[in-house]
Amino acid sequence: MPTVVTINRPDVVQLIETAARALTGGNKTEAVAKALRQLMDRELRNQPLFGAHPGSVRVARGVDLRQPVLEIMPDAESGREVMR
Repeated sequence: MPTVVTINRPDVVQLIETAARALTGGNKTEAVAKALRQLMDRELRNQPLFGAHPGSVRVARGVDLRQPVLEIMPDAESGREVMR
């Protein structure tokens, strides 16, 4: 299933050639594949968890998931030591 992608912009061609020499020993196809894999991984990690599976989480009206759950700051977070 060979498919051809033609890139004519000189700045993009130069960037691919430079990356291919530095990262893949001159293999332009692998350099582009590596860049796209990296981009997709980064974008997929940045998606919100609650949007990943619509309907899997139900939140009661008036609940703000961004607010802290505890009203007091835990000792571990404040840096205070507890003497026991």
